[in-house]
Amino acid sequence: MVKLIYVFTRKPGMSVEEFQRYWREEHGPIAARIPGVRRYVQCHVLPELYERDEQPAYDGAAELWFDDLDALRQAFRSPEVLAARENEAEFIDHSRSFLIITEEKLVVE
Repeated sequence: MVKLIYVFTRKPGMSVEEFQRYWREEHGPIAARIPGVRRYVQCHVLPELYERDEQPAYDGAAELWFDDLDALRQAFRSPEVLAARENEAEFIDHSRSFLIITEEKLVVE
């Protein structure tokens, strides 16, 4: 399996609560329709971490699993990925985001 990990921050002026709600309830169903996705997980930063003086560098990460690199490439050419990318403009600051494509190596089960 190949995993895409997408790490990002919320748009300036958007509250943590609003960001997490939008990501989960509005964007999640859009991203879940991407063809070839075997698993989709949203990793939200714990709300209590925002109560510290030093704010988290990122607000969350999305993890999407695909059978292989070809399946990921096909997904990225789909209209569903285009719809997800367009919707990201509603809640993600793309200037403070990055993604990596990985292959898991199990260490502890």
